[in-house]
Amino acid sequence: MCTLTLAWQVFDDAPVAVAANRDESLERDSRPPSVYSTDPLIVAPRDAEAGGTWIGYNERGVFAGITNGWVGADLAGERSRGLLVADILTADSAREAVSVVEQATAADEYDAFNLVIADADDAYCVRWGGDLERLSFDPGVHVVVNVAVDDDARIPPERTEAARAQADNARAVRHALTVETDGTGEPTETVDGWLERAGTVLADHEYGVCVHRNGFGTRSSSLIALADGGNEEGGPVAASYSFAAGPPCRTEYESVALPVETDSGRERDRGQH
Repeated sequence: MCTLTLAWQVFDDAPVAVAANRDESLERDSRPPSVYSTDPLIVAPRDAEAGGTWIGYNERGVFAGITNGWVGADLAGERSRGLLVADILTADSAREAVSVVEQATAADEYDAFNLVIADADDAYCVRWGGDLERLSFDPGVHVVVNVAVDDDARIPPERTEAARAQADNARAVRHALTVETDGTGEPTETVDGWLERAGTVLADHEYGVCVHRNGFGTRSSSLIALADGGNEEGGPVAASYSFAAGPPCRTEYESVALPVETDSGRERDRGQH
């Protein structure tokens, strides 16, 4: 399983804010977040086995993150879902990215997934389990896991007990990370404060989303915030990315060096904005 939490259009200075745990085989190698590709500029970790990614964003402010889907359908999984995420991150907008998914699933068969796509203007969860379904998000905090998108839990005929527990955990995470507002409707915390709080929740075993099992578990955790559009000079979207290269219960989040443009092009990196 994986757990992906999205705060969309909650914070004016960062309409896309994400906190996510990646759960995977302990033997599957990966590379930490860096420049994944340059046209367009994509920042993402890399799966060393298939070459794709499970989470990332591009310079245009498009975010994508994927979880497995637990469904009863027998799917061929002809192409890596991580490669699909990489394809999505070439899009100019979240709306265009959905079209990329539609074309990709028509051309190749993938294992089941729940795919979160967002930018400053639109946010979606695209569910694939042999048929494609697109859900549009309203502003607020959303939680996506293998069996549930917010309160829409779909319990498969296999692993029913684990699936119900996962859906319950997701509801608890969403409740814990709801953002309160003041009398004017403004959030009572900053995006940085929310991300710090989200990292604590994702690391807390009480919520059941930091996983430790024999040969499988939470391999990493990401905290990402994207501003609204590119900077004033037309360069990459302002962003922050903190990454825990291990289970967040015992691994510190560290700021990822993010690329910025200079007068002579994309030549250097800097830390978190």
